[in-house]
Amino acid sequence: MSENVVSLHKTPDPEPSADASVTTLTVVPDAPPAPIVPLWVRSGRNLKRIATDERTRSTGRAIVRHGLYTVNGGRIVARRTWDGKTGARYERMLRAAEAAGNYEVAEEWEERLQRFREARHRRRMDLLHSPVDVAKGVGVGVGMSIGVLVALGVVMAINNHDVTDVITPLAATIEFIGLLIRIVQVVWGPALVIGPLLALLGMWAVGSKQQAAPAWVMPANVRNGEGEPITPSIVVKALRDLGIPAMRNAIKEMGDAGASMLGPIRIAGCGVEVDVTLPSGVATNEVQAKRRKLAENLTRHEHEVFITIPEAARTVRLWIADSGALDEPIGPSPLVTDETMTANYQTGKAPWGQDLRGDAAMISLYQRHLLVTGLSNQGKTAALRALALWLSLDRTVQFWIADLKGIGDWAVFEGIAKVLIEGPSDDHCIQATEMVEDAVEEMNRRIEAQRRDPSIVFPPLIVLVDEAQKAFMCPAKGEDKRPYGGSKATSRYFMAVREIHNQGRAVDVLMWQGTQDPTDQNLPKLVREGAHTRASLVVGTESQAEMALGAKAVNAGAAPHLLRQGLDKGTLVVASDGITIPAGQPSITVRTHFIDDEPAAEIAARAKALRDGVTTLRAVERGEERDALADILTVLADEKRMLTQDVIRKLGALDADAYGRWSFGDLTRVLEAAGTEAKKSHGRMVVRAEDITRALSDRDTDGSASAS
Repeated sequence: MSENVVSLHKTPDPEPSADASVTTLTVVPDAPPAPIVPLWVRSGRNLKRIATDERTRSTGRAIVRHGLYTVNGGRIVARRTWDGKTGARYERMLRAAEAAGNYEVAEEWEERLQRFREARHRRRMDLLHSPVDVAKGVGVGVGMSIGVLVALGVVMAINNHDVTDVITPLAATIEFIGLLIRIVQVVWGPALVIGPLLALLGMWAVGSKQQAAPAWVMPANVRNGEGEPITPSIVVKALRDLGIPAMRNAIKEMGDAGASMLGPIRIAGCGVEVDVTLPSGVATNEVQAKRRKLAENLTRHEHEVFITIPEAARTVRLWIADSGALDEPIGPSPLVTDETMTANYQTGKAPWGQDLRGDAAMISLYQRHLLVTGLSNQGKTAALRALALWLSLDRTVQFWIADLKGIGDWAVFEGIAKVLIEGPSDDHCIQATEMVEDAVEEMNRRIEAQRRDPSIVFPPLIVLVDEAQKAFMCPAKGEDKRPYGGSKATSRYFMAVREIHNQGRAVDVLMWQGTQDPTDQNLPKLVREGAHTRASLVVGTESQAEMALGAKAVNAGAAPHLLRQGLDKGTLVVASDGITIPAGQPSITVRTHFIDDEPAAEIAARAKALRDGVTTLRAVERGEERDALADILTVLADEKRMLTQDVIRKLGALDADAYGRWSFGDLTRVLEAAGTEAKKSHGRMVVRAEDITRALSDRDTDGSASAS
């Protein structure tokens, strides 16, 4: 039997061996308990959290706002009552007129004040006699009333044969008066409670309508300026805070009548318009120079406020857009939406876009040279092309186009334009210059023909050069050492444009140009001032704005340099007598319709359908081998026959290197080699399109047979 031995002593731990690993355990004492946060601290934190919560702040602002509506509404009612009972209004308007320097109006208000005081004096003198008159009137009225009632009772007594009916009407009247007294006694108590409440409600309504509360208690959309209505008080306060001492002092002297400077605030499209008559000592250009501060004082962005100078002296006209309205796109062009639209060069107007009021901006192109300028990639080509597309719907209008950008913006005019040059090289600039020089020759031919026969009418010819600054800056020179570009009298492009500007309008040869970033080098003064219609997209500086529109227009408020680059694409400031401009203004701001390439091609297809077929003469790169016979057919275009000298001239315009030195002998040599010849028509040598077409056909047939 085994026994279990229990030791009563603790057995000592064995000594650790040398190679044994020893693990040391560190006992961390328990962390002290977190201190108890006092109740008053927790309560304070909760109160702070509640007090700073947006819902609490909104509720607090609403309570304060509506309370101030009531208080300030009472003040407004009290002031109106005081104005109605005293001459305070007349005195205030008198001070305002004196502060504005308008002494004629001040005299008128002084006369009105004098008449008011005289009428008030008469009323007060009448009150001295009124108690006696009232007492007499009451006595007579009571006596007559009792007499009438007794007489009525006598009639009733005779009729009823009852003497007691004599006092029946009188008793009924007394009973009715007693009933009224009892009704008043019943209503009087509630009326004492409801009356003040209705009065407070009325004061609140007045204060709410006038928004008579500080900005910090107003709703978020009003504090941010979103949707804030433009009122006379807001406009006057904005003018007062412009930082113009004479303006500020004059408005302070006017008191609450600063609104006397303002004309009526009229709704104008997506904004409002108001005329401001400035006080004496304040110039219109001082207000124009503060446009940004004025816009911010009106809780608007700078581009949402326009300042122009109307005809009235010492007056500025403010147009203030609804917040964010100018960032909304306008609708599509009527050219896109109305497939039945046609054009009339003489009497019609092109639908270019919308003005700031939201009305359609229609422009006449009849006998007006055109210049559109602005920074790159802001919509210049689109604005020009929209006008050309509309005018292409008039089948009588001819186009010669040089696109010196050369990326296909004008390719839709293939089959519409008789000449189409596309490309940015110096060769293309030379071809564009020669095209304009050909237009000068055409103009001179028309002038000479009209001199012989004043009744003759010519089809309109639009000579359009897009990116015209490249033509002005072209460094190439001709064989006569004359430069193609430049701004001097030796420049071929410059002088050709000047000649068209001088005389082209009389015979409907018109110059349209689009150019970037205008300077004196790439847009000479004589050229830009020769345009009847001048339009500018955003430009970099005020001096460039003056180059684009003229100093007179810019000094009167036209400000394309204040448009926003990249954001106001397609927005033009236009100075022209061909577009309706508000009276007294030198220019109008137009937000043009954008016509994309696909709808532009559809419009161009409609234009081609109206025409009898136009063969577009395209420029060919220099050095390329020419097919003289094919080029002759090209220059004949849609003509059945053409004078030989005109064929030679047009061939020279097509390629001066290949055909510039051609004579009649060269033309005869090519025709004879093709098995045809020039023939006489009405005594003059002509080349017939039928002969050239047949010669080309025979040549192609012979070539095919040889290949076989």
